[in-house]
Amino acid sequence: MDYSSIKKKYGWCSSWAIWEKRDINKKEKYGMGDISFFDNINTNLLNPNIILVGLNISKKINESFSNFHPKHNTAHDYKIRYALQDTQLWGSYMTDIIKDYEEVVGNNVMKYLRDNPKFEKENIEKFKQELIDIGSVNPILIVFGNNSYKILNKYFKDTYKIFKVSHYSSNITKEQLRNAFLNINL
Repeated sequence: MDYSSIKKKYGWCSSWAIWEKRDINKKEKYGMGDISFFDNINTNLLNPNIILVGLNISKKINESFSNFHPKHNTAHDYKIRYALQDTQLWGSYMTDIIKDYEEVVGNNVMKYLRDNPKFEKENIEKFKQELIDIGSVNPILIVFGNNSYKILNKYFKDTYKIFKVSHYSSNITKEQLRNAFLNINL
């Protein structure tokens, strides 16, 4: 795996399921946006064969690998950190199936895809290339939410193992999300 080329090519839309350990004396969301450790990461901690997939970015990402690592305190991404801490999924690759489409509301994304099927297919091809570029071999896809699952299942159900967990921004506790991940039989 060529970490620097992945960072250059996909850093604007992807990341790795690694965060600074939560300081239990601070709020749950504290430190979520600290990605300074990516500058000197031990790449042996990274697993390009387990891919956590969201639908799309909600806003432009300015720092490499800051997707799923928000600096603001209103995001629910902290549930992912809690859910994956000390599991075999720590270090998984994280990305979105739809690139270049900023939108907060998933149903708006799905409507756009229905109205623009060519755009959906282009994004499927980008995703396939992304898997090749990160060096993924027989990837296992773990998908956040129904919308992402519909897309990935449509195109990849006969190619990859696909598991669905609730979207971390849904009405789910961090403990429920952790249990969902722990119940996946890889």
